[in-house]
Amino acid sequence: MSRSVPPSDDVLARRRRIALRIRAAREYRNMTQERLANSMGMDRPSYTLLEQGKVSPRLDTLLRISDALGVPLSELVRE
Repeated sequence: MSRSVPPSDDVLARRRRIALRIRAAREYRNMTQERLANSMGMDRPSYTLLEQGKVSPRLDTLLRISDALGVPLSELVRE
């Protein structure tokens, strides 16, 4: 069984930037974390970790966030 490699500092920094863009988009739409998480079928504590950049979201989760916020995925993950 292969072990995963811990993310580099660069990857962690990029993850945090994406998390900040998600948070900014949510706040711009006056949505609470609870409301957004519920609209995606996710619990708030799990969503909070994602928005803080502490966990890496799966592509499916990013797509659900994008849809729930009504923003293109590219806006959330742009470099």
